[in-house]
Amino acid sequence: MRSILFVCHGNICRSPMAEFVMKYLVAKAGRESEFYIESAATSTEEIGNGVYPPARRKLAEHGISCGGKRARQMTRSDYERFDLIIGMDEWNLRNMHRICGGDPQGKMHLLMEFTSRPGEVADPWYTGDFEATWRDVLEGCQGVMGSDD
Repeated sequence: MRSILFVCHGNICRSPMAEFVMKYLVAKAGRESEFYIESAATSTEEIGNGVYPPARRKLAEHGISCGGKRARQMTRSDYERFDLIIGMDEWNLRNMHRICGGDPQGKMHLLMEFTSRPGEVADPWYTGDFEATWRDVLEGCQGVMGSDD
């Protein structure tokens, strides 16, 4: 089983979108038994909060539920628990390294590395553009699934 942790700053927009899009894609492919998927934050400011309403609505537009998800902070022990730890932007990646004390096993990546257009996932917290984030997350998650074949 491949375990994947998606990470962003607050765990209320991009990383839960990635978590639930990935779960949706895995279920659609009938591969649930092959994956364990979660998401987390690098910060503490949103701990315990649900998915940000515009992100929840964007997922719902595509028939994806994220009910029950509450933000949690990434911990050092996540490094041992997960095979792949995927950040949404460079700042997340730096904080992931700080939390885990580095990346000696090469588990940490940016989501867009799994696409033909490496870079950062659009941050809707500042732009309000959840459609751009949806496109980035969907393409990235499709790439992560393809990288496992």
